[in-house]
This record gives sequence, C-alpha cells and structure tokens, in this order.
Amino acid sequence: MEGKEVRFGIFNSALFATITTDASCGAVNAMHDSFTALGGLVPLFNIQVGEVIFGGVGAGLYGMLVFVVLAVFIAGLMVGRTPEYLGKKIQSYEVKMAMLSLLVLCLSILGFSAWAAVSEWGKAGLNNSGPHGLGEMLYAFSSATGNNGSAFAGLTANTTWYNTTLGFAMLIGRFLMIIPIMALAGSLVQKKISPPSVGTFPVSGGTFVILLIGTVLLIGALNFLPVLALSPIVEHFLTAQGKLF
Repeated sequence: MEGKEVRFGIFNSALFATITTDASCGAVNAMHDSFTALGGLVPLFNIQVGEVIFGGVGAGLYGMLVFVVLAVFIAGLMVGRTPEYLGKKIQSYEVKMAMLSLLVLCLSILGFSAWAAVSEWGKAGLNNSGPHGLGEMLYAFSSATGNNGSAFAGLTANTTWYNTTLGFAMLIGRFLMIIPIMALAGSLVQKKISPPSVGTFPVSGGTFVILLIGTVLLIGALNFLPVLALSPIVEHFLTAQGKLF
C-alpha cells in the first residue's frame, strides 16, 4: 500500500494520474512510482506523446496542430495530391518543421535517459533496480521535457548532475522545440489561401479524427515503444512471474 491513497481508491487514483498527464499538470493524488507496471506506463506514455489529449495550458493547441499537419500530410500521400489545411498547402518545409519539433522532444527524453542509464551519477539516484529503475529515469526526463512536473518519486533527483540535466531538459522542452513551430507558423501565414476542390481531404468529421488519433499513437509508439518495452512492459511480465523491483 506504499504510495497509495486509500481515501481515493484505485479508480480515482488511476483517473487522476491519467488526466494530470494528458495535460501539462504535475498534480498527483497518489505516487506514480507505486503504481503497477502498466499503471505507470499510461501516464508515462501520455507525457511522451506530447500531452495533447487534453493539452497543456498555452501549449496544448500548437502541440496538437503539429500532429494535424502530419496527419494532413499522410492523408495527402494516400489520395495522391498536395495536402491542404485551412486552405493552405502543406509542403515539405512544413512537414520538416513539424517533425523537427517532435524530434527535439524525443532526443531530449531519450538522450538524457540513456546518458543517466549508463553513468554512475544516473544510477546513484535510483531507489529501484532493473526495468523499474530505468522507468524512474525515463519518467524524470519525460516529465521535465514535457513540462509536466509529476515524477516516479523513488528517484533521488536532487543531485548536481540530475539538477543540471533535468534543467537542460526543461529548457529544451520549453524553448528549443518552439523554434521549428514558429518557423512552421511563419511559413503558413505567408501562403495564399487556395479554394477547396473536389479532391481536397476534409479536415472535419470522423475519418479525420481517426486519422489524427492514429498519427499521434503511431508517432508516439515509433519514438518510445522500444524503451517502454525495456521498462514498464517487461516489468509487467516479470511481476506476473513473481519478481518485483
């Protein structure tokens, strides 16, 4: 029962953890580090896809618009014509800027986590070993980069190395990824509006919603599923065999 809040129970604790990581909110009503492996996987993945399900304050809109640009591009590839969004043609420059903004976050999370996992200063802060320990480091840099604030609190992060690397992760997640998004916005605002035609892919309705959700999940899985398979997913199977960390 360590880390669990009996006043709220399992359902409300899991619901709160899901909501707080669907948006850029660091509030918690139970310790995420004390969740089951799959219980910790969900809030971790929510942060890594960009916290776009509800969207963070001031950042949720442009975070989702990046995925909208990519979804429109994928739709254009499928129908064999230049993709458009709100009358503006989405060309290679816009797609490159959208992908660059996502890669900045991916490189920050995975780069710092990999560095911590192979260094003495990274392993010195662990409270748990094995895949759960990797999950603690991964959550720390995901939360810092993603402007969340929650944590797998078993990690002792109040050290010089962790304070420094987490600080850089925060700066990258808040400012460096904004540069390609501003370049994307600047490129779109200069384009003339093209009138819709018969071949224009509609960006409203159920079909586009499904395509957009699929784009978010696919990009998140391609970027982070390998490291998630090494941490909470493998931990889940080992826990089922009676091995805890």
